[in-house]
Amino acid sequence: MVKIILFAPLIGALIAGFGWRVIGEKAAQWLTTGMLFLACVLSWVVFLWLDASTVQHLQILRWVESGTLSADWSIRVDRMTAIMLIVVTTVSALVHLYSFGYMDHDPQWKEGETYKPRFFAYLSFFTFAMLMLVTSDNLLQMFFGWEGVGVASYLLIGFYYRKPTANAAAIKAFVVNRIGDFGFALGIFCLYYLTDSIRFDDIFAAAPELAQTQLHFLWKEWNAANLIAFLLFVGAMGKSAQLFLHTWLPDAMEGPTPVSALIHAATMVTAGVFLVCRMSPLMEYAPQAMTFVTMIGAFTAFFAATVGLVQNDIKRVIAYSTCSQLGYMFVAAGVGVYSVAMFHLLTHAFFKAMLFLGAGSVIHAMHHEQDMRNYGGLRKKIPYTFWAMMTGTLAITGVGVPLTHYGFSGFLSKDAVIESAWAGTNGGGAFWLLLVAAMFTSFYSWRLMFLTFYGEPRGDRHTHENAHESPKSMLVPLGVLALGAIFSGMIWYGSFFGDHAQVNKFFGMPKHHTQADPSEVFGEDKNPQNELHVEGGHDSDKALTDKSNEQETERHASVPMGAIFMHPDNHILDYAHHAPTWVKVSPFVAMLLGFITALWFYVWDKAIPARVAELNRPLYLFLLNKWYFDEIYDALFVRPISMLGRLLWKRGDEVTIDGTINGIAMGIIPFFTRLAGRAQSGYIFTYVFAMVIGIVVFVTWMTFTRGAN
Repeated sequence: MVKIILFAPLIGALIAGFGWRVIGEKAAQWLTTGMLFLACVLSWVVFLWLDASTVQHLQILRWVESGTLSADWSIRVDRMTAIMLIVVTTVSALVHLYSFGYMDHDPQWKEGETYKPRFFAYLSFFTFAMLMLVTSDNLLQMFFGWEGVGVASYLLIGFYYRKPTANAAAIKAFVVNRIGDFGFALGIFCLYYLTDSIRFDDIFAAAPELAQTQLHFLWKEWNAANLIAFLLFVGAMGKSAQLFLHTWLPDAMEGPTPVSALIHAATMVTAGVFLVCRMSPLMEYAPQAMTFVTMIGAFTAFFAATVGLVQNDIKRVIAYSTCSQLGYMFVAAGVGVYSVAMFHLLTHAFFKAMLFLGAGSVIHAMHHEQDMRNYGGLRKKIPYTFWAMMTGTLAITGVGVPLTHYGFSGFLSKDAVIESAWAGTNGGGAFWLLLVAAMFTSFYSWRLMFLTFYGEPRGDRHTHENAHESPKSMLVPLGVLALGAIFSGMIWYGSFFGDHAQVNKFFGMPKHHTQADPSEVFGEDKNPQNELHVEGGHDSDKALTDKSNEQETERHASVPMGAIFMHPDNHILDYAHHAPTWVKVSPFVAMLLGFITALWFYVWDKAIPARVAELNRPLYLFLLNKWYFDEIYDALFVRPISMLGRLLWKRGDEVTIDGTINGIAMGIIPFFTRLAGRAQSGYIFTYVFAMVIGIVVFVTWMTFTRGAN
């Protein structure tokens, strides 16, 4: 069954991409969509009926054999895999269906020009690469899928290849991700060097030993577990658009809106979160690296939320929202509550995909106008889209009943992240940054709703008069995603953020927190994970075990790990449940503050935003220009590299290389050719004289060389 899930999108992509001339354009669209719905149904079957206590390994074929390196192409089936399967296939199947309406009569293409089979083939290929990533049983297979989604995203972001901005965005996404992937590759190399394997089970078994190993890298000695965890996270930073490697994500909105929903809402950008959670057995022994993960995640959530406050492109607002929500996920993983990171990943997939597809429906209705300043009053023109967007907004802003488990999906998962951040940092900076980001998220989300659907129509009058609701192929996916945005949090709250017994059972983890003595599993000395998460520090000199590395590794390998791993001394989940009432209520208060401010600015007194922007002009420009990251990178990296490229081109290539070759070919060789031509006089005595001179030189040389011997 899992093999069908994996290969169904690939079969659809190959047939649609290369055989559409035989089966026809419509058949190619239906084939790829049908294959995705088949994979989606089977994924839900796997998720609902999976025995979480066992981890299955399904070998497809022997792949790489080189010395001690052995990497089979096999499928790892556990709860983490099942979660990602339903996320990827559900969103992808609905995006395929949505694309029937959105990509019909696309104005970017000429009349009669065929583009749909290629678009649907790209979507299916991306889905296959993503499934390859999440089902991987070793790091090489994961890296293959990791690069596969990079190639697919390049093709999809640059799908409108006649637009220079689309081509530039595709290249930017590809290049920035290669920076992160370099760190990921170094992490894989380090793991193979130290463990002689890239299989997950072998790496997980060796994690306690890695925590005690020192590795010389660059100019100093590093703790191996911390160094490897950091390098792997660098890869996650690129793929999941975290601070410093985030600049590609907003520009990627140049692709068609279904691409934005598929890649940048629920699938590719969550690959980094999946990587950190998948590697939790290693991450639990890398406290310094996980502190860094927490810090980057918190600052990313805050940064992206501030930029989203002033953006005017409807898709860019949602793009920065994605960047911010990914920061929330990394904070949850960074403090050691990996189940909550996956919880927010799951709920976010539903409401963020719906927001992107809803934005696409608005853009479709407004004849591809994306500036919210030219919207207004669309509530009655496109009522179904309005209610879909309203549902997504209620979910992302966190609307629910405080101190209960009743509310929209974002209310439950985001509050769980914030409570975990409070517990993991003892109410430190990460908690407050996420709380402020929650308030900003509420503000810009409601700002989007008020500018788009309320007030008087703005912009082109003809466009507003002809605005109409999207076709059913676009509205049905919105309805399905709305169900997830409403109910997914309430249904799976206990499984992801319930008590330890419930979370352990759902993820197939051993019940060491309540039933087992940690010293019987991991030795007498344990990793003080609570010191890392609560106090924000960790004594790196303290030994994790008194036993030998060999005995510890053997014992650790025999322990059932489950889909994720939480060290017996990691009690952050318990601490989060016992957070004070003010901590539990604070996200709801932040949501209300953001909502009331947006209501005041864009409904009650619409002149305020312009006055605030004018009074705070430097700050407004700072946020509008995205903290000037692009300008800084342009000055530090792009321009110097371009200057170096021009120097090597003009001076190195044209002057040195071409000049040398042309000088020899057009100067020196013709000179000697002319000299040789003069010797060809045609007179016999000239040739005889040359022969005599040659014989004299030869005899002289032979005489002196023989004398020397």
